[in-house]
Amino acid sequence: MTSSPSDPPASPPPANLGGQAMWGGRFSQKPAELMQAINVSIGFDKRLAAQDLAGSRAHAAMLFSTGVVSGEDAAAIRGGLDTIAAEIEAGTFPFRDEYEDIHMNVEARLRELIGPAAGRLHTARSRNDQVALDFRMWVRDACDRTIAQFRTLQRALLEKAEAHADTVMPGFTHLQPAQPVTFGHHLMAYVEMFGRDASRFADARARMNESPLGAAALAGSPFPIDRVQTATALGFDRPTANSLDSVADRDFALESLAAASIAATHLSRLAEEIVIWMTPQFGFIRLSDAFTTGSSIMPQKKNPDAAELVRAKVGRLLGSFTQLSVVMKGLPLTYSKDMQEDKVPTFEAFDALELSLSATAGMVLDLEPDVERMSAAAGAGFSTATDLADWLVRELGMPFRDAHHVTGSAVKRAEVLGVGLPDLPLAELQALDARITAGVYDVLTPEASVASRRSYGGTAPDQVRAQIERWKEALA
Repeated sequence: MTSSPSDPPASPPPANLGGQAMWGGRFSQKPAELMQAINVSIGFDKRLAAQDLAGSRAHAAMLFSTGVVSGEDAAAIRGGLDTIAAEIEAGTFPFRDEYEDIHMNVEARLRELIGPAAGRLHTARSRNDQVALDFRMWVRDACDRTIAQFRTLQRALLEKAEAHADTVMPGFTHLQPAQPVTFGHHLMAYVEMFGRDASRFADARARMNESPLGAAALAGSPFPIDRVQTATALGFDRPTANSLDSVADRDFALESLAAASIAATHLSRLAEEIVIWMTPQFGFIRLSDAFTTGSSIMPQKKNPDAAELVRAKVGRLLGSFTQLSVVMKGLPLTYSKDMQEDKVPTFEAFDALELSLSATAGMVLDLEPDVERMSAAAGAGFSTATDLADWLVRELGMPFRDAHHVTGSAVKRAEVLGVGLPDLPLAELQALDARITAGVYDVLTPEASVASRRSYGGTAPDQVRAQIERWKEALA
């Protein structure tokens, strides 16, 4: 359906109906002020402007290549969209509530710039597939940014882990000293966590990379459109296969918010450890003034507020996931206006996640461990007791359960004497089993314990360095 000079000009929109003129042919009155207030979304969906313009450019090019619009109209549309993009970039674009959303704002401005030809841009599409496209592209872009930020954070952790592959610290279970580990090994645990987080966003991105453009309102289009062309132009792998699902689906946002919630939980765990490590009772690390704040009344205070705020952000992300889940749970196919509520929680969640990732990477690079304090704490709480039990198994052939019992008795005796296991006299140990020799003391220091854990993925410094190299190659 190509336009020609003989086509009658499109009628201009009735001025008194404002944005309603885009869809209000059946209506004779403007919406009530309350209806306008609850309906308008331009205040937040203007963040989709770049995606909306990209989709419109691809759609216009396809309409021309399939003969649906003339070259003259396509060129006018393309020029008008470029002008709008420049206005948005310059901050001069007139966003107006009367046009409800970003789609109608762009179309209204396009009509002001190029006249009736603007009305041909909406041929073979609906706001339903348009918003599904724009929002999907925005979430896809957000996933790409988030993956890149995770890589930056992982590199920061690798740098700090490599510098402290030999630094001994206590490992904990139940927040009680368990076995000695290295600080590098501890940080590498988060490299693994954040690697899984990045992979979840990559998986979500792969699943969402189908274009809904061309599904129109819900049933597809009678025009000879080429959905593969627009999908390819916009970087999608393929068009979506069902027009109903195309406009009804928000799985891509839900899956991304689920991944974001898990990621925020991991960030919160690291933030919690930073908070604990900075307490005088632990004193494991120091943060500079760049990531701490003071108190309005207590001049001695140096508070890890950045870590605390990262720790708190998980609530916002979990709330966003829950909010969108509740919006979608009861909707019949296909589009309902409820789905306008999909954007704010998603925007807020990614804003919070991106800020948290940047802050965490900054703190990791900024923090400095107190090596002596960590080393002293590594031997507390009889943390090498398992090494004693292992020695009894290796050297005396004792069944592990028996060795466990003997070691427990040794710990109890050390508690009575007020000493650590490395300082428990040999006579006390031989009273438990006469076969114990002085060689046992070779395994009772935190350094010896750490060095012995050479199994794959263990805390021995050579294993830590091997994992650091593996991740360096993966992130290269």
